[in-house]
Amino acid sequence: MQYSKPMIDLVMEVRRRLPSSLKPSVKLANPDLLSELLQHYPHCRDTITRALIKELMQLAGSPWPAQLEQPNTTPSPHVQTKVYRGQVSLEETPPHAAKAPEPDTKRPVRVYRGQVIYS
Repeated sequence: MQYSKPMIDLVMEVRRRLPSSLKPSVKLANPDLLSELLQHYPHCRDTITRALIKELMQLAGSPWPAQLEQPNTTPSPHVQTKVYRGQVSLEETPPHAAKAPEPDTKRPVRVYRGQVIYS
């Protein structure tokens, strides 16, 4: 596959953002680069990395973007977007946290520095 300059830039940015365990396989010399990024895409929690991989697949051509959109057979966890000091991240929430608490259950009182915290 021929890589254009924008594709090379996207691969380098994706490689910079990936965990160190995946970096050896994400190289331009790897013929299965796009396939390995497709395998990592559903498990990636970083929204910026997901967007970069998606844009790379758009630039790659016809079969790749369609493979991103294939439905995942595993049940999707509840995901919540968090922003801390300008960094956006996705955090998985447990299934019981997505439900509304039952009104008759008693929740423990949380105290922080002598002040009762209501959440």
